[in-house]
Amino acid sequence: MHDPSAPLSLPVSRVQLLDALDTLLQPSRFRDYGPNGLQVEGRAAVRKLVTGVTASLALIEAARDAGADAVLVHHGLFWRGQEARVTGWMKQRLACLLQADINLLAYHLPLDAHPELGNNAQLALRLGVQPYADERGRFGEQSLGFMGERPMGSVSALAAEVQASLGRPVTLVGEAERLVSRVALCTGGAQSYFEAAIAAGADVFVTGEISEPQAHYARESGVAYIACGHHASERYGVAAVGAHVAAQLGLEHLFIDIDNPA
Repeated sequence: MHDPSAPLSLPVSRVQLLDALDTLLQPSRFRDYGPNGLQVEGRAAVRKLVTGVTASLALIEAARDAGADAVLVHHGLFWRGQEARVTGWMKQRLACLLQADINLLAYHLPLDAHPELGNNAQLALRLGVQPYADERGRFGEQSLGFMGERPMGSVSALAAEVQASLGRPVTLVGEAERLVSRVALCTGGAQSYFEAAIAAGADVFVTGEISEPQAHYARESGVAYIACGHHASERYGVAAVGAHVAAQLGLEHLFIDIDNPA
């Protein structure tokens, strides 16, 4: 609930918030797996914006209890090809949003790709990776992958830094003591980008997940692979975007991290 001793921010309209996010993230540039922007309509006036990684019931309930007027997430409710009936977990999430009259806004690939505030840029910042400013700085489908340099160090040292920064164990495949400086990264479930990272000249690839083929590619190519968790790698972009837009519009902002071991 809202703290009565805290100053109230002036409300903005839902349309103003949506326009600010669309202007910043430019969703029309992307071929995505679901709708970007407003997914569930709530109240027209917004004072408090809550951000989180996924529109889970736990996040929606926490946002409601925190007095949110709008929730901004990276993983929304609706995806291409999913079951269309509103039952079970979908009914629970929608019911909570509608009963609390909370707006749900979701941006998927646009939030990965933003050059300063997106998931990839924010992870690079935390790992001391300086993305290349020219065409070498992006790779993969829709240029979602980021490539840059960090001071030369061993693969094991980088893995330890990723683990410490994200606060969770990582999976490392590759020669632990090999020296690396060219780092490719793409947050979340981007294991399919590994071959493009190899072709782009990476020494090491950092992403959220690993599947069976990538372990072989890493051993055979000599390019190390670090998987650090889908959720863990994508906590920073939505918080950065939310803070930026809240400051721009004069909104109260709160990032809520719902623990997820994946």
